[in-house]
Amino acid sequence: MAVRSMKEDDPLDDFARREITLDGVAKRVYVAGSGPAVIVMTEMPGISPHVARFARWVRDAGFTVYMPSLFGRDGAVPGAEEGAAVFQRACISAEFRAMPANQSSPVTQWLRALARLAHQECGGPGVGAIGMCFTGNFALTMMLEPSLLAPVLSQPALPLNDPAGLEIAPEDIKAVRDRLEREDLAVMAYRFAGDRFCRAERFAAYAAALGDRFIGRVLPDSSANTDVAPFFAHHVACPHSVVTAHLIDEAGQPTIAARDEILSFFARRLVPPV
Repeated sequence: MAVRSMKEDDPLDDFARREITLDGVAKRVYVAGSGPAVIVMTEMPGISPHVARFARWVRDAGFTVYMPSLFGRDGAVPGAEEGAAVFQRACISAEFRAMPANQSSPVTQWLRALARLAHQECGGPGVGAIGMCFTGNFALTMMLEPSLLAPVLSQPALPLNDPAGLEIAPEDIKAVRDRLEREDLAVMAYRFAGDRFCRAERFAAYAAALGDRFIGRVLPDSSANTDVAPFFAHHVACPHSVVTAHLIDEAGQPTIAARDEILSFFARRLVPPV
């Protein structure tokens, strides 16, 4: 993969830009690669160079990446004021349930349809998905779509006003738990120990709801990158983004180990045995 600066806007010119209409709703989706499909859902405040870098890692590991534009300015380095405005708009958008617990964001219905389409286009046993921060729980709700086999929750931050809450309706998480047991599937999840937006209480709630089907990883704060974009410096100010902004791209780093474990998880679930 070509080395790109994480401090300059990313043109995303190595992705095909598609306008995909599902359930009557059109969204731009960036697609690249070949092989089984993996849906990469951006963190707040949008598809940053760090999010695009992670998507390229997934692509280069042998998958077709579908990266939907859900909010923000695609490819932009997250600025403090612009990012804050994106965050505020998302919090009141009808597509998301940012504050209350025990509700599933309506946008996950569109994302489940995207998973079905991706499976139809790419084939294989099924589809993987990773959500981050604002979208962190979406891959779990997407398990209501049968083609979704490999869900990853990276620093799931919603609901914002309830550290022990889960951003999924009770009937939905029961259906997901039943499916995990029935099909012998698992959910991978990642957070930093000192993350104020995804605290230990949230992972405890996932474990209570999903049992040993939930595999949570907690990384030490000392393993987080401290050279971050203005949005993160001003509005996050704690270790948070495991595989994007706070990842240290050096061999032996815990964040690189987390990235590699996620890629291996996708491979185990999605690559047919030879």
